[in-house]
Amino acid sequence: THMAEQQTLVLVKPDGVANGHIGDVITRIEHRGFTIDALKVTHATADQLHQHYAALVGEPFFPRIERFMTGGPMVAMIVSGFNVIEAVRKMTGATNPAEAAPGTIRGDFGREWADKTIRNVIHSSDSETSARREIPIWFPDRQYAPHQPEK
Repeated sequence: THMAEQQTLVLVKPDGVANGHIGDVITRIEHRGFTIDALKVTHATADQLHQHYAALVGEPFFPRIERFMTGGPMVAMIVSGFNVIEAVRKMTGATNPAEAAPGTIRGDFGREWADKTIRNVIHSSDSETSARREIPIWFPDRQYAPHQPEK
C-alpha cells in the first residue's frame, strides 16, 4: 500500500447499531484524527448486499448474511485521511470477533453466536480497490475521491 490520502467505507452493522455502538465507532475514528466525509443511517437493500458481497452471493451461508444485514438499521460512513484504510482495518480487528484483539472494535463489542452468523459490529474496506467499489454502493451520489494533501 502506498502511504497517501485515502477514503474508506465504514458500515456499523445492525448489531452495532442495536447495541449502541455508533458513538463508540465515530469517537474512535475522530480520536485518530480522521475525517468523516459522509454519514447516514440506512437500511440495506438486497440489491446493495448483492453488490457489496458479490464474491459471497453463491455461498450457502449468504442468506444468513442477508437476513442479518437487513435485520435493522445500519450506519454508513465515508472516512478519509492519510493511510486511513489500513488504520481503520487495524482499529476494526479480525473478522471473527473471538479472534479480534481486545482494544479493537470487534474485540471490544463483537462476539460469536451459536447460529454461526458472525455479528461483527463493523465493516471497513480492505483495500483502495474495495473502497472505490464499495463507496458508491452505499452512497450512490459519491465517488471515491480522497482529499489532496496540503503542499
